[in-house]
Amino acid sequence: MFDLMGSNILLGLSHALSVSNLFYCFAGVALGTLLGAIPGIGVLAAISMLYPITFYLDPLAAIIMLAGIYYGTAYGGSIASILLNLPGTPSNAVACLDGYPMAKQGRAGVALMITTVASFVGASIGIAIMMVFSPMISEYALNFGDTEYFSLMMLGLISAAMVSPGSPLKGLASALLGVAFGLVGADAYSGVYRYTFGIESLVEGVSLVALAMGLFGIAEIVFSIPGSADRKVDSKGVTMRSMIPEKGELKRSWMPILRGSAFGSFFGALPGTGGLLAAYMTYTAEKKLAKDPSRFGNGAIEGVAGPEAANNAADQTAFIPTMSLGIPGTPSMAIMIGILMLHGITPGPRMISDHPDVFWGLVMSFWVGNLMLLVLNIPLIGIWVRILAIPYKYLYPSVLVFVCIGVMSINNNTFDVWMTLAFATIGCVMTMLKFPSAPLILGFILGPMVEVNFRRALVLSGGEFGTFFAGPINMAVMSMVGLILAWALFTTLVPMVRNGVARRRGSSASV
Repeated sequence: MFDLMGSNILLGLSHALSVSNLFYCFAGVALGTLLGAIPGIGVLAAISMLYPITFYLDPLAAIIMLAGIYYGTAYGGSIASILLNLPGTPSNAVACLDGYPMAKQGRAGVALMITTVASFVGASIGIAIMMVFSPMISEYALNFGDTEYFSLMMLGLISAAMVSPGSPLKGLASALLGVAFGLVGADAYSGVYRYTFGIESLVEGVSLVALAMGLFGIAEIVFSIPGSADRKVDSKGVTMRSMIPEKGELKRSWMPILRGSAFGSFFGALPGTGGLLAAYMTYTAEKKLAKDPSRFGNGAIEGVAGPEAANNAADQTAFIPTMSLGIPGTPSMAIMIGILMLHGITPGPRMISDHPDVFWGLVMSFWVGNLMLLVLNIPLIGIWVRILAIPYKYLYPSVLVFVCIGVMSINNNTFDVWMTLAFATIGCVMTMLKFPSAPLILGFILGPMVEVNFRRALVLSGGEFGTFFAGPINMAVMSMVGLILAWALFTTLVPMVRNGVARRRGSSASV
């Protein structure tokens, strides 16, 4: 086993350390840090805007660059959280609770240093866990059939929809809308065109580029414009000297970092959870374990170190179900799967055996990328802080121009630009109605895969629906799906009934 692991590590390093892949890794983490530091963009918008570049790269270079953008935004997002009290990404929101108070106390440099170290440690633990468990899960999953894949994909889709912010039913509706968009185009079995309305550009389906860039690129930027004039940062207040923590602060940070890494590694590998839940769980645990909980919310170093380690560990372990099972646990991972499929590689149990160069090259690039981020975020922190000082009114028009250029460059088709604007409108309407957008992209990617496995399983079983409940894996997973749906229905209906009863009592009392 150790000999096999050693040979796989050497194989991965031989690809990850090539000059071209080192360049794309550096480009990814640098762009991820930059876009993560700008409030309002976030990881989905960053990936959506930049992944058209990867269409002209080989699969490994493409996924290395996108992965660098993905985990680079987590590093960059903490900068805006601490200095502006505006999380660059959702998972960095917890860093605002104690990071911003530290900045107001003149300790922004210390907070930034601790977040960088915590992020590196958390990511390193997450990568190590991925290296150990992904091959094991992949080998076991080789025995899965169509029914197991259907049930697991349903679990991932339903879980992601249910844990989205707001109403669980709204999250489910968003995921179903994504499934509907994913079914547009030629039927996989019969070749019949579905929902194309006679538009030739829709024969091959809705463009993932247009959907992602409209829904997350343009829509997110539009809602980040209001209030941008109030964002001010002291670009001279953070220096290398101010980043040196006291001995007591370092001592208090190590255990929260390790606990946060454990939380992040666990929740990151679960479908639908991700770094935000891991960060909140870590913060809650640290507050309960603290001798003086009143320090939290007033600049406690543990409240910064633990959650930042958690969300970076979660970012790395999120690749475990994505690469070993082909099931994305987060919208970002759904985009990763879509890009690999466009390059002719299908993530899943056979990926490690069929494309070991891609898998192990990607894993080894994680180590390289996180080392690069350690260098970028300590000596060059002043550059990122100065970028935050640039007025947002000059930043967002440039981003929108790059979005349109990126969409147009894929197929040289103006229809894709109009499609992007249409999805941007849908994204804005969903935000105003408080429908989460993230489940939509999961539904879009997983919907066709769910349909293919569903229909194939029915064909092989002679139309018996009981085949989806045959075997211990199917029974366990489908039971979990049923329990999650029942919980969502219960949590939605009970408040409605209570409000109805309260209104009736109020109206009867007034009479």
